[in-house]
Amino acid sequence: MTACPGLPESPLRIAVVQTAARPLDIAGNVRIAAGRAGHAARRGARVVVLPELHLCSYDLRRLARDDGAAAVRADRSGQVTDRRMEPLVRVAAHHRVTVLLGAAVRRPGGPLTNSLLAVEPDGTVSVPYDKRHLWHDEEAALFSPGSRASTLSVDGWRLGLGVCYDMSFPEHARAAALTGAHAVLYPAAYASGTEHRAAVYLRARALENTVYTVFANPLGGPAHRPCAGSSAVYGPDGATVADAPAGEDTTLVADLDPKALAAVRRHLRMLAELRTAAR
Repeated sequence: MTACPGLPESPLRIAVVQTAARPLDIAGNVRIAAGRAGHAARRGARVVVLPELHLCSYDLRRLARDDGAAAVRADRSGQVTDRRMEPLVRVAAHHRVTVLLGAAVRRPGGPLTNSLLAVEPDGTVSVPYDKRHLWHDEEAALFSPGSRASTLSVDGWRLGLGVCYDMSFPEHARAAALTGAHAVLYPAAYASGTEHRAAVYLRARALENTVYTVFANPLGGPAHRPCAGSSAVYGPDGATVADAPAGEDTTLVADLDPKALAAVRRHLRMLAELRTAAR
């Protein structure tokens, strides 16, 4: 294939882990993530995505009562040195895979954030993104919103980052696409019975920006708001590339294909033809 300007040269295999997390148990949830990431890497995945707040589980009431042990500590630059992450660091380094997963993060002297961690093949753990749009009262009372967009590069693919409610705002994915993102990843915690909203949002975000979108949704959770999965990957034309059955503990694997991006963008030119105040 002749490389298209601005597009990756080869496909990217991505894995979405749909599973339950243990409330406030970072060490246990790291072990779960490490095992699933290793299995996904053996299937050829280069990126593994787990749900929102996977390291403590999306149980905000318990998290609000926690003494701080369920938060991951990061320095002011966003680097994480928490020893509980070591099993996942070893897997990422051994398999040369990048793992993205949600965590409650505390920086020195700063507020708690609902964040994404990136565990990379070089053994580093960082906080590339803090959730910018917090879901209503419980989240807004517990976390401080992020203020910056972010992308992550893997094998020539630029991956925009978001968390759950971020997908409800068209501007979020559009901003990532305008800075060159080829896909936008959304670890989430949509409650059972609401997953259809995520499907509508992410098909639209994919189509209107001609990017891939990825939905990583958990199982389980607190009794008052359980989750049932329905994780999915959508293509740059809004079509479903792969989806996971509701209620099933599974790992969804899909290939993001630059040929598909090129074909869709030849026909759907919204990014190139967008008219803004500056264009």
